[in-house]
Amino acid sequence: MTKTRFTWTRRSLLQASAAGGAAMATGVIGAPAILRAQPASVPIGVLHPVTGAISYSGQQGRMGAEMAIADINAAGGIQTLGGAPIEAVLGDAQSSPEIGVTEVERMAEEGVSAIVGGFASSICLATTEAASRYDLPYLVDVGVSDSIVTRGLANTFRFGPGFGTITSDAINNLVTINEAAGNPARTVMIIHEDSLFGSGLAGLLNEQLPQRGFEVLETIAHPTPQRDFNNVALRIRANEPDLVIPANYYNEYVLLARTMQQQRLQPKGIYSVLGGAASSYRFLAEFPEAAQYIMDCNHWFDPRKQAALDLKARVEAEGAYFTYEVFLNYSCVQVLADALERAASTDRGAVIEALASSSFDGHLMPYGPTEFVDGQNQGAAPVNTQILGEEIEVIFPDEFASADAVFPIPYQ
Repeated sequence: MTKTRFTWTRRSLLQASAAGGAAMATGVIGAPAILRAQPASVPIGVLHPVTGAISYSGQQGRMGAEMAIADINAAGGIQTLGGAPIEAVLGDAQSSPEIGVTEVERMAEEGVSAIVGGFASSICLATTEAASRYDLPYLVDVGVSDSIVTRGLANTFRFGPGFGTITSDAINNLVTINEAAGNPARTVMIIHEDSLFGSGLAGLLNEQLPQRGFEVLETIAHPTPQRDFNNVALRIRANEPDLVIPANYYNEYVLLARTMQQQRLQPKGIYSVLGGAASSYRFLAEFPEAAQYIMDCNHWFDPRKQAALDLKARVEAEGAYFTYEVFLNYSCVQVLADALERAASTDRGAVIEALASSSFDGHLMPYGPTEFVDGQNQGAAPVNTQILGEEIEVIFPDEFASADAVFPIPYQ
């Protein structure tokens, strides 16, 4: 079946309404609308790069946010505001921080109570600062650069983990996997996109990998978009690294993996840290041979939670893929709705205070309760996955691993 971007249809909305009392909503149940006047809606900004170089991720993020809003509204809206429905004010950053800032300013003028999204680190860095000028609460979905939450911006909250935490967990898990296999991997090449996300991550890897016994043979940066990885493949062939560590967005990741396969490069492992396609059902479905045995430390849903599995089934029933952008944004809107409920107000300052005191644990992630300290969710944590056969298996952490790591790659 050909996968397409999710769009809301009349059937989708009716299904969401029918499911409104399910556990995936925030638990807010309003009185029947026929018994009272419809309350004013609560506008929130939903900001993603839905066009441009990273548009696929932005479109996926918007889909997750819109699905959560539909579910919350179908369940009765924000109860402490009289059952007020949430209204999405959509924005397109066009894969550009500058345009993202323009969208924030528009949303502020339109009176949104908060903003969700951003996706790319460079976009989030610019848009959260712009939002702070309006005391506008901003809940970052992905944006992994830790500078987003270390500037002392009281309006900024990041739901997912930053790349400091992700890199540390990724290297710890890599050491465990390598030791279990008899330490076959000692040399590494890092291939990364050259924006704030990739460059920052490459810097951390270059600092920490040698401390754990790995030699970094070469680090190669590339722009986004990048149309050809043949020269990069030549460098990989010349260096013969045991491990290739990619850190880039979806399109570039797929192209790199396919180029390595076509040129019959056979490192002992491809071990991604925030790989743009490595934990993607789309990548697995479209290029299963190139995807096989790739490991990744990345965002993931909690497969033990029925609400997550139900949402996955709904997304796939619409012909779309259940990517991390979807479930992170779905969860972010849940967290924001909980804050609005507790604030009992659309006042931006009240919403910021409510987010700062959050303990929400009804999300879809393998996290603890949401607790923000200096804007960073202390309950957030990545997982390690590996593509094995027709599935993306969780290999760490142990408490919900579905398979053991296969390493080194068993080439035929």
